[in-house]
Amino acid sequence: FCKLILYIEISNSRVRVWDVIILVPNLLFLLFLIVRFNRARLKLRATSSPIFFAFYGLVLVNVVISVIRCVVSMSVNAAAVVGGYVDTFLWITVRFFLLSTEMSVVIFGLAFGHLDSRSSIRYVLLATSLFSLAFSTSQGALEVLAPDESFRIHSKDFNIFGHGGMLFWFTSSIVFSMIYIIILILPWTRLRERLNLPTKKSFYLYVLFLALLNISQSVGSGLLLYGVREGLCVVDVTTCIYFTFFTPLVYHTFLSEFFGVSQPSIMFSYKAQVDDTMEDDTVSLPHQQSFSSLKTDSDYIYQSNSVYDSTQFDSAIPAPLYNTSLQSPDSITGYSLDSQTIDLPSGKQ
Repeated sequence: FCKLILYIEISNSRVRVWDVIILVPNLLFLLFLIVRFNRARLKLRATSSPIFFAFYGLVLVNVVISVIRCVVSMSVNAAAVVGGYVDTFLWITVRFFLLSTEMSVVIFGLAFGHLDSRSSIRYVLLATSLFSLAFSTSQGALEVLAPDESFRIHSKDFNIFGHGGMLFWFTSSIVFSMIYIIILILPWTRLRERLNLPTKKSFYLYVLFLALLNISQSVGSGLLLYGVREGLCVVDVTTCIYFTFFTPLVYHTFLSEFFGVSQPSIMFSYKAQVDDTMEDDTVSLPHQQSFSSLKTDSDYIYQSNSVYDSTQFDSAIPAPLYNTSLQSPDSITGYSLDSQTIDLPSGKQ
């Protein structure tokens, strides 16, 4: 059954059940983004935040590419040579964009104190795109030149997409699992004193999700690699989860809170303005909490609210010196404390 569901068609219509399973959640999420597009556009314009633009752009591209892949795969004959190549190319393309998003979000989180500028975000996206391109190219080459026999349909004489083969999938899943596990234990190591690690719980839940997913993929692909057929069921479940729920997870974890506030903050563009005027220079700004508790864009995504609560002044405790410093120099005639005015003496009596 776990192999049959990958290629069985609905009433001989060339529409595979597997494509429908992946299409429906992605299509629903795309409709959700379309309905909220105007609201999102206004929020993004109001914030002038490069990191929010990057996140929203990645989410939008991912879901559009996923829907296109499903629709095109339903319209071509995968059993034909050309149709098989088209199907493989579309799978590789979707994997490229998903992996780029996956790595970008993690890098943004680990280096968020230095990535509040347009150029730094572009560098991260370029680096993750190059890495994803190398990964996807290797996966596609293995898929075409050395297809895995576990995904061979002998009755129809064609291969379904096998993600580069079980050896490639097993190895890559192990590597990604180790990376995400290391990220999860960073807050309990001495490196937390040297790195500005995210404090928001949702970031670590996101990393935990990817760690568990890759561990499960490594188990399933490892079982298939050693000839255990039940491993294909594990692979199917993890594939379905990744290609249907990963993009909505990114949106919910890092964007839903921002789009849910009644008024977008306009205090996210300070570092971007510095970067715009010094495009060719390297600008390194320390990531510190503001005295007035103003959040940057990275803080809003990766920092929990409790971090900023500690910088708020208690309303029951007055701060006369600070309040006076906010007044115009012309308006200050003296120093007021407990409703008493202390004036400097004009001369000796």
